[in-house]
Amino acid sequence: MLRPQNSATRDARRLDGLWSFTHDPLSIGHTEHWWSAPLPDAVLLPVPSSFNDVLAQNDLRNHVGDVWYQRTIVVPFGWTDQRMLLRFDAATHRATVWIDDTLVIEHEGGYLPFEADLTEILEPGTSARLTVCVNNELSWATIPPGVVEETPNGRRLKTFHDFFNYAGLHRSVWLHTTPRAFIDDIRVTTDIDGRDGFITCDVSTVGAGDVVLLLHDSDGQLVAQSEGNSSTLCVIYAQFWAPGQGNLYDLTVQLVEGSQVRDSYTLPVGIRTVEVRGSQFLINGKPFYFKGFGMHEDHLVRGKGHDDANMVHDFALLEWIGANSLRTSHYPYAEEVLDYADRLGIVVIDETAAVGLNLGVAGGLMGLPASSTFGDGPVGAESQSALVQQIGELIARDRNHPSVVMWSIANEPESDTDASVAYFEPAFAAARAADPTRPVGFVNVMLAPADRCKLTPLADVVMINRYFGWYVDHGDLDAAERNLEAELRQWASLHNKPILITEYGADTIAGLHSIDAAPWSEEFQAELLDRYHAVFDRIDEIVGEHVWNFADFATTASFVRVEGNKKGVFTRDRRPKLAAHRLRDRWSPGARSGI
Repeated sequence: MLRPQNSATRDARRLDGLWSFTHDPLSIGHTEHWWSAPLPDAVLLPVPSSFNDVLAQNDLRNHVGDVWYQRTIVVPFGWTDQRMLLRFDAATHRATVWIDDTLVIEHEGGYLPFEADLTEILEPGTSARLTVCVNNELSWATIPPGVVEETPNGRRLKTFHDFFNYAGLHRSVWLHTTPRAFIDDIRVTTDIDGRDGFITCDVSTVGAGDVVLLLHDSDGQLVAQSEGNSSTLCVIYAQFWAPGQGNLYDLTVQLVEGSQVRDSYTLPVGIRTVEVRGSQFLINGKPFYFKGFGMHEDHLVRGKGHDDANMVHDFALLEWIGANSLRTSHYPYAEEVLDYADRLGIVVIDETAAVGLNLGVAGGLMGLPASSTFGDGPVGAESQSALVQQIGELIARDRNHPSVVMWSIANEPESDTDASVAYFEPAFAAARAADPTRPVGFVNVMLAPADRCKLTPLADVVMINRYFGWYVDHGDLDAAERNLEAELRQWASLHNKPILITEYGADTIAGLHSIDAAPWSEEFQAELLDRYHAVFDRIDEIVGEHVWNFADFATTASFVRVEGNKKGVFTRDRRPKLAAHRLRDRWSPGARSGI
């Protein structure tokens, strides 16, 4: 599914702005056919945004169930003889969409795009009513999982992930066109031979016409061209995409019939290679060391709603601190983030929304009985099918981004049982079948150490979250350093794979200071990071460090979560803590050989 694009043959219009909105606490909208008329008791709500925090309504912040969005769309006269499509970049967690009284599409999965062909429904030069029902409920069959509970105070959603269940139309909505004969999809892979680059393109089309490929450099000069649905372009003395060097070419794909261009689509392309060799992670044949963060799409008021200004500021802070990479924890990010990472040369680990698939963690951290997750547990075939579907949708969306160097199948799942292997084997196979060019991994949790984890043989890279000094050895940094090193050396000795530390850190209250580096103080967070870094520097198999987290973020309230998770090195409104300055000292160019 190609993104909407304006060109000589295509027209794309965002439907962002203020939409009519109402929530449905009694779940009567479907019964009463709310799509057939203006929404009852509607207010105006911005799209994109989460619905939870924009209005001053506590019942809306914690609402479980359906919410409804509606607006009028106007179809230009000039769209005669065009395909007309409606695209949602994301609707969390599922959506049902009507044009006037016609149901046009339903989609499950809150962080990936979907679209409906409205060519036979819309009439150029007319208007129509667009209604969307968005539902934020989770179950054992969904990715991520959750449980809806009926309580005396209403419905409550119990989640098994440690971030707030923001929901709504989080990303842009588009009304866009293609010609009747059109370019349906483009798949790009790249390779390097010496100073030359190679771009292999596989193009699928619908309708009559021949495929022409034109490649221009950043100065607009034509550097290569070819013809055919499957062909390879050679770029002599290519400018490679590399960490910190967002070198991109513009690949224009044309569908030509005779002398007429029926359709045209331009795709930014970065030439680079990714490889795992032994315990090294290589980009363009050179060892790469990850410096950065697990991050969240999380901001005041907007929640998980995408905003370009916030995105640019976050990337500016990544540059300021010296980071070269990030993980899209724990779901696919807006594609605008990947576009921007492509242009800046920021390396991305792209993660699915498979978080919370571990009842052992739920038992330990959320006060629930520990029990099996898979096999005899509640997570089964429906969930497995949903994960495989989302992997396919994720890779189809993001496979052409040079910034994406690895797929992360899940965060902290149960991974020490035969049932977990049976659950995840199809997911790893699906990822490798959809994209054989990138490594695939998952993020290991502390309950499954190196000698017990059964999913590690399926992964190309060991990615582990560890909280010695915080959840384990709390406040005792000497013990934390000693036990961390012992475990990492065990991983190195048992698995000949690169080891990336995907989470480590401590909750920290901004402005709380302590002479003796007491837990929750800024000094403790900074010293804990220093201790971890000393260990990393002693182990050759370590290929990177991703601090948890870039910034404080919202969670469900609990006795261990007061106004959210405080492990950020920036506050939620992006003010640096002491740890941010300590990381900047470590990550600045030349601060340490090898990183």
